[in-house]
Amino acid sequence: MAYRVLVVDDSKFMRLMLGEIMESMGYEVEEAEGGRLAVELYSANSPDLVTLDILMPEQDGLETLRQILKLNPAARVVMVTALGMEDYIKQAMELGASGFIIKPFAPEQVQAVVSKVLEEPAEG
Repeated sequence: MAYRVLVVDDSKFMRLMLGEIMESMGYEVEEAEGGRLAVELYSANSPDLVTLDILMPEQDGLETLRQILKLNPAARVVMVTALGMEDYIKQAMELGASGFIIKPFAPEQVQAVVSKVLEEPAEG
């Protein structure tokens, strides 16, 4: 069974890049361009993993993370953010994020983080 991944980012380019990396790993990919849609899709489809941009208009990644973890405390969520956002990463990890990826990233970095998170037993 292929893992199902929800890629959440307000940048179409970033969704495309992350989506291509996930598809190259054999995963099924669904995209959301914002936090509210991400929560709806998570609720409807329960993907195995969410990659979640922290800085998004309308609803940021931290609020989206809170809402997803409320739906499923064992959700696997990998935060994606730019260099220099250590405070946000720290908050996200304290809230219950499973890992993080710093932009700009190499495909190998993404693959390593995602593989590690999916191989760990779910908590919750």
